[in-house]
Amino acid sequence: MKIFERIVMKNLIILDHPLIKRDLAILRDKRTTGEEFRGVIYRISGLIAYEVFRELRTKTVAIRTPLEKTKGFKIEQQVILVPVLRAGLGFIEGFIQVIPEARIGHIGIFRDEKTLKPVDYYVKLPKNLSKAKVCLLDPMLATGGSASAAISYLKKKGARNICMASLVAAPEGVKAVQIAHPHVKIFTCALDRKLNKKGYILPGLGDAGDRIFGTE
Repeated sequence: MKIFERIVMKNLIILDHPLIKRDLAILRDKRTTGEEFRGVIYRISGLIAYEVFRELRTKTVAIRTPLEKTKGFKIEQQVILVPVLRAGLGFIEGFIQVIPEARIGHIGIFRDEKTLKPVDYYVKLPKNLSKAKVCLLDPMLATGGSASAAISYLKKKGARNICMASLVAAPEGVKAVQIAHPHVKIFTCALDRKLNKKGYILPGLGDAGDRIFGTE
């Protein structure tokens, strides 16, 4: 087995829940309207969040039910969500519904259509990244350039525990991120076939940002 294949097996988590499969099919369909697309993004992102945060640390607390005292649990680990602007914003509402105590940062990176290289233009992050579980949100993991650049920036600012969540990923993007950041787990709903010459994922679902915000 090649080194890359071993890395992928270890760090790429493909979410195969039936409800995720159903919603991804709706998102792929070109007949899905913008309103429907946004609603399904909200729903599927909540399902993704459950899997991403399955291993969060908790602490025991004392609570009182209407009948007696008992033990309960609270999330002990800080969580920071960092959507890559602008498509990553589509994930925020669903993630926050699941983990409302999370703090939110933003990274603005776009892909140059000619060079396919990432260009950053905006960054705003919460403090204490080093103590938090940081989840980078980007629906499309295509070339991996923007994701790798965003992860590098998060590390530069002190983040140590980083993962990434996406809807679909291309093998090229997974490889690029895992070579640059071999300890970062990637959660995705599907590993698609490949990129086309323009850097779009095939079969993909088009430009997620355009479909979310109606700018096609």
